[in-house]
Amino acid sequence: MLDRYWHGDASRISPEAPVPVVRVGKREDRPGGAGNVALNIAALGGAATLVGAVGDDDTARELQARLEAAGVCCKFQRSADKPTITKLRVIGRQQQLIRLDFEERFGPGDIEGLAATIAGLLPKSQALLLSDYDKGVLGQVEELISLARGQDIPVIVDPKGKDFRRYRGATLITPNLAEFETVMGPSANEQELVDKGERLIAGLELEALLITRGENGMTLIRPNAPELHLPARAQEVYDVTGAGDTVISVLSAALAAGEKLTDAVVLANLAAGLVVGKLGTAAISAPELRRAFMAELDRGRGIMRADQLRIAVQDAREHGERIVFTNGCFDIIHAGHVGYLDEARKLGHRLVVAVNDDASVGRLKGSGRPINPLDRRLRVLAGLSAVDWVVSFSEDAPENLLRELRPEVLVKGGDYTLDQVVGGDLVRAWGGEVHVLAFIDDCSTSAMVEKMRGG
Repeated sequence: MLDRYWHGDASRISPEAPVPVVRVGKREDRPGGAGNVALNIAALGGAATLVGAVGDDDTARELQARLEAAGVCCKFQRSADKPTITKLRVIGRQQQLIRLDFEERFGPGDIEGLAATIAGLLPKSQALLLSDYDKGVLGQVEELISLARGQDIPVIVDPKGKDFRRYRGATLITPNLAEFETVMGPSANEQELVDKGERLIAGLELEALLITRGENGMTLIRPNAPELHLPARAQEVYDVTGAGDTVISVLSAALAAGEKLTDAVVLANLAAGLVVGKLGTAAISAPELRRAFMAELDRGRGIMRADQLRIAVQDAREHGERIVFTNGCFDIIHAGHVGYLDEARKLGHRLVVAVNDDASVGRLKGSGRPINPLDRRLRVLAGLSAVDWVVSFSEDAPENLLRELRPEVLVKGGDYTLDQVVGGDLVRAWGGEVHVLAFIDDCSTSAMVEKMRGG
């Protein structure tokens, strides 16, 4: 489908009828329907091939051009006597006033050969997403499900209509609450909803059922597993257009990439919360979703594993932020450390502090060290306002971390020269900077430890 938007001012009421008069000042076209689903997958970095029916008209050619420009491969069935479905929305002062649909239902002759096209694509695919809009295009849905499942390819269905039996054998279906209750009847409480969901799964031989529930979030139901309920994440609902498309696209892309179903649902829920804050059909980019995921798991700052930190650094860099890296034992945090870390933070936007684990501190500092075990040292550093991320490493020096993160700035504190900073040659090799900062107040952890032992 093509989603068409006419924007303008609506400052008066028509003298002909009690309706607003919109003076159109801007026109905008976007891929809609399954096109929006494919566009979302491409925005996440996935490779999407879109198979569907369109008219043999200028609208179809414009739709294909926009999709291919975004990296979507189009395999369209063109109908000589049906128009490409178009939805025209008139927007006045950021408010949708009316929607006009231009469409005719596609028949069996319009989709002849569609199953053969999909069969040829499946061997190189990781998932089959069936986005049903009840326009006649998925008349062969049972055959499509059978083709994919015969090759152990997961099938995710965004269903439509009053009869879900045609989706038998799919991996997962994602009805909204109204669609689910149309088929299974209203539910008086949560337990009844889950019971009916389990019956639907058994009857259709599904692996799972995801019910999207608007402002009440999502509920994932699986056989022999407790239900998973995720609350809605939208801060402000601006426009729900395309929210279902976002859910199914993120969910399918995650499953195709090998993610667990529960993790894929978490991502889809976060993406839905982002997209309803935008006007009209809109794609969620990978950096947007990554940042929302990190914030959701409270990973915007604090203690991280190396794999988590790699994602955080990549996200920060994609947002134009400069990464500063320092490392050390940090056995007893003193005023010198705090001042040096404050100064290091000023050299960029994000400060990473890499900390030697207990075994490596013992090798470097000798018997009886560290005074404070690793978990305590990490927690203290994570609590400092200058520090964004704290990570531990087991080697004596952090060259492996440096190679993974490739920071723009490497900082070391103490009585070092630039040539003595371990990893400095690596950082300079990719164009980074190396700085040595003196500890404020000439503090030394080793001197403090010796003084305490002497006392």
